[in-house]
Amino acid sequence: MTVTDLSYALNTFYLLVSAALVMWMAAGFAMLEAGLVRSKNTTEILVKNILLYAIACLCYLLIGYTLMYGSPDVTDFAPQANFFFQVVFVATAMSIVSGAVAERMKLTSFLLFAVVMTSFIYPIQGSWSWGGGFLANAGFIDFAGSGIVHLAGAAAALAGVLLLGPRKGKYGHSGNIYAIPGANIPLAALGTLILWLGWFGFNGGSQLSIVGQNNSSAVAQIFVNTNTAAAAGALAAFLLVRIIWRKSDLTMILNGALAGLVAITAEPSASSAITASLIGLGAGVLVVVAIIGLDRAHIDDPVGAISVHGVCGIYGLLMVSMTHPEATLLTQLYGIAVIFAWVFSLSLLIWWLLRVTMGIRISAEHEYSGADIADCGVEAYPEFVYGKTK
Repeated sequence: MTVTDLSYALNTFYLLVSAALVMWMAAGFAMLEAGLVRSKNTTEILVKNILLYAIACLCYLLIGYTLMYGSPDVTDFAPQANFFFQVVFVATAMSIVSGAVAERMKLTSFLLFAVVMTSFIYPIQGSWSWGGGFLANAGFIDFAGSGIVHLAGAAAALAGVLLLGPRKGKYGHSGNIYAIPGANIPLAALGTLILWLGWFGFNGGSQLSIVGQNNSSAVAQIFVNTNTAAAAGALAAFLLVRIIWRKSDLTMILNGALAGLVAITAEPSASSAITASLIGLGAGVLVVVAIIGLDRAHIDDPVGAISVHGVCGIYGLLMVSMTHPEATLLTQLYGIAVIFAWVFSLSLLIWWLLRVTMGIRISAEHEYSGADIADCGVEAYPEFVYGKTK
């Protein structure tokens, strides 16, 4: 075996393992969302997460990958490994949408939107940067996808939420806000830890090579920075909610960790661990403020996805101008505006077309009884409702 063959094999193996870690994030999103919705909507949220992954894999294979990359000339690793690594990112973007529209959207409408998102909306905007398009030529930097993946998913989610409206009982006529607790907080914590683990593949794999001292050192630094930002985000969110409410709100702590991960994703290789911790601290504070702000604006997001992935995705992209020598604030703002405008406007159009043709919201009766019965016919926790039989 030649040195070239060995390098090719190692890079291919590293990319495949990284992609498998990112695929495992699908389980993290499923568990996080299942934990933060009510028990009567648990099965439906799990169905969405399984099927959106399946749809993303097939649609990106048939259409999306070619739209995004054309026929890429890959020489450092197997082309199939590159496809597999990219397709799990598409599924991640779509998973973000799932949580934000939970508990009141028709399953069929969601799945049809997933087809358009993963076939067309996501790949087109991805081609402008990772595909070597005009955003890349302008100098826009998004190492692992704070904008291309996370902001894109949040923009699509926001468009859907605005047309969908809030859950019944979330907001009172006088403007009061009523909490709707999730059914399984331990499951939400497990989902967050799974996402935290998978993020090492998300960011580390984006180096695209492990061979050589420079690549190996960069990957090691990416792992450290990713972990540090998440830890700092969780701690910042904990401290802030402790100051505001004198309580240790676990859901905010979980979102603080995820916010740190989203923010550092834009450029996890160019900063030191100390800088990464400061970025994570900022994200942890910002996500709490954003979740509270969106709630006061009556934008109902059951899992905080728009705040975590959208607001903190933007924040992470802006921080690149302070950590990467070739990035400028103006260029980063340009990239943010382009990604958001494209994904939000196209998503709004698709959601609207679905609403006027087949509807996007389940009936009030089905919302009351739960999407599990209405869409799936199977409850996640039947013994809690009917009692155990002998």
